[in-house]
Amino acid sequence: MRTVIAEDNPVLRDGLTRLLADYDIDVLAAVDNADDLVTAAASLQPDIVVADVRMPPTHTDEGLRAALRIRQDHPDMGVLVFSQWVETSYARRLLADHPARIGYLLKDRIVRTDDFVDALRRVAAGGTALDPEVVRQLLAAPAVDRGVASLSPREREILDLVAQGRSNPAIAEQLNLAGRSVEKHVTAIFTKLDLPQARTDHRRVLAVLRYLNASAAGDR
Repeated sequence: MRTVIAEDNPVLRDGLTRLLADYDIDVLAAVDNADDLVTAAASLQPDIVVADVRMPPTHTDEGLRAALRIRQDHPDMGVLVFSQWVETSYARRLLADHPARIGYLLKDRIVRTDDFVDALRRVAAGGTALDPEVVRQLLAAPAVDRGVASLSPREREILDLVAQGRSNPAIAEQLNLAGRSVEKHVTAIFTKLDLPQARTDHRRVLAVLRYLNASAAGDR
C-alpha cells in the first residue's frame, strides 16, 4: 500500500512515516500543508492519503478542503482524515459525495497503533473507518425519517457500528451477539430503510448515508 501524509507537526509527521514503514506501508511523501498534499496526490497517485484538518496558513480547515478536492479529482483514492477536531459539515460532504474509501479518526482516541493501521488498510481497500465520536456528532440530531424512526435501539446501535466500518463478525464480538443475530438485525435495517439487494449498490453504505442525511436535515 502506498500513501501520502499531510501533517504540519514535524514530530507527528516523522513518527507516522516511521510507523507506517514498520508495517510495510510505503510513504511516498510527507508534507506540511494542504497545497502540497493536493499536488502530491495528483502526481504520485497513492492508494490513500492521510490528512490533518488544521494546517498552514490559517490553521482552520485547509486539510479538509484539500481532502474534498482529492475526493472530487480522484474518487478511487482513499482519504483518511486524522485530526483532533470533528468538523461535521465537511465529514458529511466527504461521505455524501463518495461514500466508500473514507475515514475520519481522532488523534487522542487512538490507543493502539494496530487499530490505526487496520483502519488505513480498510479505507484503502474501499471501506470506511469512522471514530465513534465522529459518528455520534454526525447523528446527534436525527431528522424525522420514517425508515430511520422505525429502527429499534439495537438496530440503531448496530448501524452506528456499521458506520464505523465494522463487519458483521466484529459487531457480533463487540455486542456479544451471535453472528446470525447480527445478520438478522442488518437485514431488518435494510428492510426498514427500503434498501433491496442490487448488484450495483452497496447497501451498508446506503444505510449509513440515510442515517447521516436524516441528521443533516435535522440540523437545518
